[in-house]
Amino acid sequence: MEFPHFPAGPGEHAGPVTRVSERLWHALDDDRVVGRAEASPRPDGRLFVSVDAWHREVFDQLAEAMLAELPKPLYTVVDEADTDLTAQWQRAGFTVRRREWDYLVPTDPRSTGLGPLLPPPGVTVLPVGEAQEAPLRAVDRVIREEVEAAVGWHEMPAEILVRPDRDTVVDPSKYAVAAEAGQYVALARVLAFRLPRIGLIAVRADRRRRGVARALLAEVLGSLHRDGHPSALAEVNESNAAAVALFDGVGGRRAGSNLELVRR
Repeated sequence: MEFPHFPAGPGEHAGPVTRVSERLWHALDDDRVVGRAEASPRPDGRLFVSVDAWHREVFDQLAEAMLAELPKPLYTVVDEADTDLTAQWQRAGFTVRRREWDYLVPTDPRSTGLGPLLPPPGVTVLPVGEAQEAPLRAVDRVIREEVEAAVGWHEMPAEILVRPDRDTVVDPSKYAVAAEAGQYVALARVLAFRLPRIGLIAVRADRRRRGVARALLAEVLGSLHRDGHPSALAEVNESNAAAVALFDGVGGRRAGSNLELVRR
């Protein structure tokens, strides 16, 4: 959903808002759809809402109708740079729950300082696409349970949330891993778009603070550089101090941010 920038001038007033399906509302003006609102359940059970309307008045009508019929808590995500949209949701009773930074990260080892970096003793890093599926899913389960026991998996990006079958590994070919003593101890998920995205770097709790994540990142960025990608995008929760320090330390710069809002 592409959210609009609300114009400063006067808007138009829609007629009654109609609920056209279980999770979809339309605002009409003389049988013309002038806005729509939608509720989308995430695999973790949370309900996210969105409103697509050009005018503030129509947004308010849709939000009021939709929120009156949905159970709380409700969530939405906005680009922090869109102050108009953020303000609209806040006027509808939403508050900021968390901020996620978009980091633009160079891949050239001369820029990251990761060129000659070796993994910790006894650790081997396998490039994207070389992980074996069974041990990959095993370390994914271990890390997922550790996250659930700590901050909760709902703090992870939406694209890697637990699915109905309790799995988060959709495509094993998208992962690089670190192995030690015959088992995987860390993983990184890389999506190869025109601007590649690093969706996740995670290390088992008992293997942290040894440089495993840094070595895994060195492999991922180095591989992207060799493939001709000068930079990559990474999404980092601002409360994750270790991840912020990792990407700050390799020359990443904050190129934008998203806010997750909640109405309780």
